[in-house]
Amino acid sequence: MKKLAWLLVALAPLAFGQPKKIVVVGLAPAEIEALRQAAPGARIVPGIPAAAHAVTAVTPDSPEAVEQKEKLLKEVADADAFIGGPTAEVIRAGRKLQWVQVLSAGVEPYRYPELIDSGITLTNARLVASPGIADHAMGMLLALTRKLTYFASIRPDEVWERKPYDLVELQGKTAVIVGMGGIGSHIAKRAKAFDMKVIGVDPKELPPSPAVDRMTYPDRLDEVVPLADAVFLAAPHTPESEGMFGARQFELMKKGSYFIAVSRGKLYSLEALVKALDSRRLAGAGVDVTDPEPLPKRHPLWKFDNVVITPHIATQSDGEFPRRLELLKENVARFVKGEQLHNVVDKKKGY
Repeated sequence: MKKLAWLLVALAPLAFGQPKKIVVVGLAPAEIEALRQAAPGARIVPGIPAAAHAVTAVTPDSPEAVEQKEKLLKEVADADAFIGGPTAEVIRAGRKLQWVQVLSAGVEPYRYPELIDSGITLTNARLVASPGIADHAMGMLLALTRKLTYFASIRPDEVWERKPYDLVELQGKTAVIVGMGGIGSHIAKRAKAFDMKVIGVDPKELPPSPAVDRMTYPDRLDEVVPLADAVFLAAPHTPESEGMFGARQFELMKKGSYFIAVSRGKLYSLEALVKALDSRRLAGAGVDVTDPEPLPKRHPLWKFDNVVITPHIATQSDGEFPRRLELLKENVARFVKGEQLHNVVDKKKGY
């Protein structure tokens, strides 16, 4: 009888299936615990402790970093899923991986052949940071049109001088939004709330939106750029989108218009932007992303007082982490149940 009971215990995992093992990197202990509660049937393990993860990112060749990497590769060897920022080495080590969830909307750092050519499902954090980025983009435009940067600069001098300042209102102006995914669709809602005309540019067939007056494809970009009072660059970085806004597009922009870049720096020519500002074609620009990053000291872009520069922080907001955790909890629960995951990425296209 005891032998039979032992046999049943031994065969139970085969009969009912082993719990899915999910290796997590880059999350705090409280977040990992929340994932465990969302999917009690899963085995969720930290590949690298949150504190050690910061060390490995800064000093990847240190003894501690090497030790943590070896631990991670060992953990991922029999894992069914991985949450975090995987290296190509992690993908190669994870021979059983079925799903990889990255913590960012952009997936260009992770498009290794080992992942793209595999059967692994890739999901991203699309829409998680979009509201904050859209707020940032509109904030940059308003800072320029209402000359808030100028007033902030003279505030220490306690200057109060009423005179004509050539301030611009957004009502009736045209916004061209390049990339109508999570970020672009949120920018469109905000631009429409300011009573702007909105033209979206995207390679996908998108359903009609009350926030968008017109849609067009990227190969028609040059036709709509001259109509824009403000161009918002919000597309993901892919081989097709890299360099899509170059010297020709800046030359086509309406005199006195604005350029706002909040997705990836490799989408536009920094040199052409400087030239457009130098020639006074543009009334101003706001960039949260550049190529290279960080923007080098003494780069010509720093000299313009009609340019707002922020260090790739538009994603930051008080709503980002709660939304990300809810997405992770939902996807972990869906993965364990074998259901369709949210935010599945076309690995070939990169979005």
